[in-house]
Amino acid sequence: MIVFPNCKINLGLHIISKREDGFHDLETVFYPLKWEDALEAVKAEEHEFTTTGITVPGSNDDNICIKALALLQKDFPQIGPLKIHLHKTLPTGAGLGGGSANGAYMLQLLNNMYRLQLTEQQLIQYSLQLGSDCPFFVVNRPCFATGRGERLQPLALDLSDYSLLIVHPGIHVHTAWAFTQITPHAAAYSLPELVLQPVSTWRDRLRNDFEQPVFQKYPAIGQLRDLLYKKGALYAAMSGSGSAVFGIFPKNNFPELSTPHGYIVKKIT
Repeated sequence: MIVFPNCKINLGLHIISKREDGFHDLETVFYPLKWEDALEAVKAEEHEFTTTGITVPGSNDDNICIKALALLQKDFPQIGPLKIHLHKTLPTGAGLGGGSANGAYMLQLLNNMYRLQLTEQQLIQYSLQLGSDCPFFVVNRPCFATGRGERLQPLALDLSDYSLLIVHPGIHVHTAWAFTQITPHAAAYSLPELVLQPVSTWRDRLRNDFEQPVFQKYPAIGQLRDLLYKKGALYAAMSGSGSAVFGIFPKNNFPELSTPHGYIVKKIT
């Protein structure tokens, strides 16, 4: 069985408060995009996990796909050995949720392969044990997210009349560090209401709390956002805690970009 884990961008991101459990309450809008990895699993006599494409950091045992497998095997011993292959095209440490998508899709793949009959809500609870962004990829449609990111309210948000350009500058921003730079505070506006306004109104209003400290430490990321605006983006921002930056442009109106060696540029129509 093969599935294609996709990425996401954040439209606005506010860190509201720090919780007693060490996590943070946040508000954001997740928007899925069709830029995908490939994840395949077949039944085998013994476990095997391989990867191709972009290098995945860490050991195989630390990979989120293997963690997802182990998580379900604890409750469903009928899940036997699998030969699993992950082909990575989504950059890691980019704020695009590529790893989170891999974990969530692995849970859904196993649910379908072994007919576990887990509900969406049950899959969300399992996925939350893998990471705060993982529940979104179970729902995988535009959502206003609160809590750690697991409370998901679908939004009637459609960007199909626009084209998106995503640029990853090859910088890895550590999420844990980024959170230490934030002073939690309530948002000054209603995020779900704002994103339903025309994209052209977002520029001076829609904020990502991580941008200021990340841009200060990594000026190239802030310069990249400014470049997308200079090239005609209606809205441009960093996704998540970085380092990928996206620009929303009029349909099929992509600018010519000259980027340094090592940058990844993805056009999404």
